[in-house]
Amino acid sequence: MRDRERWKNGLGRMLGVLALALACGPLGRGQENPLDKVETSIPKPPAAKAPAAPEDKLPEATVARPRNGARLRLEANLVLVPMTVTTTDTNRLVTGLEATNFEVFDNNTGQVIKTFSTQDAPVTIGIVFDLSGSMTSKFGRARKALSEFLRTSNPADEFFVVGFNDKPAVIVDYTSDVEDVEARMVMLKPENRTALIDAVYLGVNKLKEAKYDRKALLIVSDGGDNRSRYTEGELRRVVRESDVQIYSIGIYDAYAPTEEEQLGPVLLKDISEMTGGRMFPVTDIADMADIASRISAELRNEYVIGYRPTEVKKDGNWRKLKVRLVPPPGLPAMDVHYRQGYYAASQ
Repeated sequence: MRDRERWKNGLGRMLGVLALALACGPLGRGQENPLDKVETSIPKPPAAKAPAAPEDKLPEATVARPRNGARLRLEANLVLVPMTVTTTDTNRLVTGLEATNFEVFDNNTGQVIKTFSTQDAPVTIGIVFDLSGSMTSKFGRARKALSEFLRTSNPADEFFVVGFNDKPAVIVDYTSDVEDVEARMVMLKPENRTALIDAVYLGVNKLKEAKYDRKALLIVSDGGDNRSRYTEGELRRVVRESDVQIYSIGIYDAYAPTEEEQLGPVLLKDISEMTGGRMFPVTDIADMADIASRISAELRNEYVIGYRPTEVKKDGNWRKLKVRLVPPPGLPAMDVHYRQGYYAASQ
């Protein structure tokens, strides 16, 4: 009976992939760019001096806005800081630390840690996947790395996928079905240029619809931007104002031929570290699946500390965060990764 059920499930998946293949055209022949068939409205750039919307900040009360329109309010004035800890020399994940191993500072003022957790809570994860022409030789490995990431995540996590070349588009909407994401990715074909900045902007904006309070973005790209309408400054600002954690897998050529490709690693590294995530450069494409698995492990083994700022000013200004490790004796040198700050509530 179990063998028959497995056979039926396998047949169903094969038929689903076949249906996608028929919809996209014969395999192995020149098919149209799948992104040309997907219409996704990209949000307009905000005014240069406009304050960030309350749901894009860490406000007086942390707020999540699920897609059903309900608002989930946590304790007032509680700032939550997700963190990961790695060894300095081997870059290995460190687990098992306690609240006493951390000190947190808000605008250089020490704070009292009120809450501390390490549970593997579900995450809403947006995947920003490069489908430009330069990814052609790397697409198979990158797709397998994405599968490894999805299959080692929390089963309750939800995902969406933004694909991009000349323009970005949501090619897989919110789902927890890993096989559905994999089947859709099989039918894509890399081509054209690279609108990386627009794609990340779209991904951050899409995460406003997240079901879970924890939100992350995984960027898979091999180079810099040469097609976007947004600027680096606009992207950095919207990332800074969001409560999204960004991880990047950078598949860079050793000798980047253009200025855009040379600047690509700098941009991804900056926006990742700004949010408490990290950028992993790929030196050997065979290592991609292992890197994806490591990122998944970090998301599942975060420390989250909560504190109430001793100085509460509803001025909408940027408040700098600093977390200091107080490691147990006998352990090797360690690094803590966390977002650089947050915007105070404006009213």
